[in-house]
Amino acid sequence: MSRIQSIFSNTSKPVLNIYFTAGYPRVDSTLTIMESLANAGVDIIEIGMPYSDPLADGPVIQESSSKAIANGMSIELLFNQLKSCRNNPVLSKTGIVLMGYMNPVLQYGFKKFCSDAAAAGVDGLILPDLPEYEFEKEYGAIIKEFGLDFIFLVTPETSAERVKKLDQLSTGFLYAVSSSATTGGDTSFGQVASYLQKLQSYELKNPVMVGFGIKDKESFDSVAAYAQGGIIGTAFIKELSKNETLETIIPNFVKSVRP
Repeated sequence: MSRIQSIFSNTSKPVLNIYFTAGYPRVDSTLTIMESLANAGVDIIEIGMPYSDPLADGPVIQESSSKAIANGMSIELLFNQLKSCRNNPVLSKTGIVLMGYMNPVLQYGFKKFCSDAAAAGVDGLILPDLPEYEFEKEYGAIIKEFGLDFIFLVTPETSAERVKKLDQLSTGFLYAVSSSATTGGDTSFGQVASYLQKLQSYELKNPVMVGFGIKDKESFDSVAAYAQGGIIGTAFIKELSKNETLETIIPNFVKSVRP
């Protein structure tokens, strides 16, 4: 059982996954943010690898990526920062997922990327632009070789057949995008409830985590009623942009979402 699978198996409360962009607000913020999130009780930390042309990210996360790149963040630097993270007891049981896009990963070298990610203590990957066909044909075996979970995304427009196929290919959890917009947009949770109930009816093998539009306790609780938990990104990045001490604003934000 992977660390991420263990998290879902060993908790009775909704799982909280919080996303931040590596290298933002400062290039050396990574471990400070991770430790603060873990201390505050976050179950899974999703680290965005900044990229100049993101496909699914809204303006807030795009801006954080631009600033992170300007700060000098790179995949290689991120792995160097992460190498010591598992030595910290508070991070020993926290799930760590990398989210990014295929172009920089391929430039880094896909097998080397997976090897270095695993060596740095990463548990899983989210690469939204990795096609299902290429995952099955080539990349899935490499990901499995290094013991990494891989999380596919589904949307309200994804057919039942495709949802079930992506669920079979995924490990760790299945990422249910709440709407077809980019991250950070407003979401109608009445419509989301219907969508999540439909996913429930498929009897999927993976836990379902819901992202896009989750920003506070109300929206987190709304999706947690129909899924195993929620993913918060844009709202947290907005908090990080405030001119305040990270060790203060992070626990306050987490407590406001899941007391």
